[in-house]
Amino acid sequence: MKTGTPGFGVLAAGVGLLLGTSLGAAGCGGGDAKEESSATPKVAFVVVSTQLNFAKEMTTGFGAGVKQVGGVEYTIAGPARMDNAGEAKIFQDLVASNDASAGISVFMQASDLFAPLIADARAKNVPMIAVDNKMDPTFKVDLYIGNDNYLLGQTLADEAIRKLPAGASGEVILGTPVPGVPVLELRAKGMRDEFRKRLPDVEVLGPFDSKQDPLVNLSAWKSLVAANPDALAFLGTGDADAYNLASLRRKHKARWVAGGFDVDPRSLAAVKAGDIVLVSPEHFIKGAIAGRLQAEHAKSGKPLPKGWIYTPGLAVNAANIDEIIQRQKSEAAKEAWFRPRVDKILGDPRTYLRPLDQAR
Repeated sequence: MKTGTPGFGVLAAGVGLLLGTSLGAAGCGGGDAKEESSATPKVAFVVVSTQLNFAKEMTTGFGAGVKQVGGVEYTIAGPARMDNAGEAKIFQDLVASNDASAGISVFMQASDLFAPLIADARAKNVPMIAVDNKMDPTFKVDLYIGNDNYLLGQTLADEAIRKLPAGASGEVILGTPVPGVPVLELRAKGMRDEFRKRLPDVEVLGPFDSKQDPLVNLSAWKSLVAANPDALAFLGTGDADAYNLASLRRKHKARWVAGGFDVDPRSLAAVKAGDIVLVSPEHFIKGAIAGRLQAEHAKSGKPLPKGWIYTPGLAVNAANIDEIIQRQKSEAAKEAWFRPRVDKILGDPRTYLRPLDQAR
């Protein structure tokens, strides 16, 4: 693996893909105990898929955060496609190989698969950070970086309500790509409650299973649109929901409101065209904070905070769409845009570091 300049290698790990990026001078094979102790520390970020937009944003942010510290090796690891068992195997292999002995950040959805693996990592004193999806308290991972997902749902509902007539009545259809995932359920609850408060004559139905795979997601929304032709709005809790609903709205020249989450380029183009309402959870910043904290701990022993680091989301609309499109054009543009925001969050623990049991 090259050092100094970011490079990518591929390693089979169960059914998964392991992508490694090296920064600084890495220790290479052999050597005595003294040499081993001076080897470049290694950290990793493990995700459920390396190809989905939200995961790409988080992992790109993680790399940017590590590079801001410097002198630390990092690895991005996860299956190419959504695969909980594959992710668990990759995590297990990383812990067993000590390829991330200085720290692992984790976005995972399958607590049952990860419970014994997290326990094993804790027994080996691997520092861990939960990102985007809070872990069960029994896992004893003391730092979580993520949104207030209930608030994200309220924000999307507010954006949709602005597109509807005052005092509107009718039905709104909700969809979620992974039913039962707490962060997505909280987004749906936030939407439902906000409609109930602001438009009490609107009936919110769902969330229905809109499926994670983008093509299956499109098919699911086709069925929901066909079954509810008079609905006021169709809103999803995920990223594929957003751009697929936008394409259906354009195809049917529909007047219903479409909405979803994340900053997939197709969704940003749809906001620019006026086809959807959109909220970004700002996944890059979560990854960047995790990467910086993990690297600082690995390099200097700086303790990891304990609790919930709250990261705000962002409504993407006509007022800021050009700025966000420009921001998303390159990794350098993202890093420059987000860096002062990372500094602000980490520099103001009284505002952004909250008790872990308050995370939602």
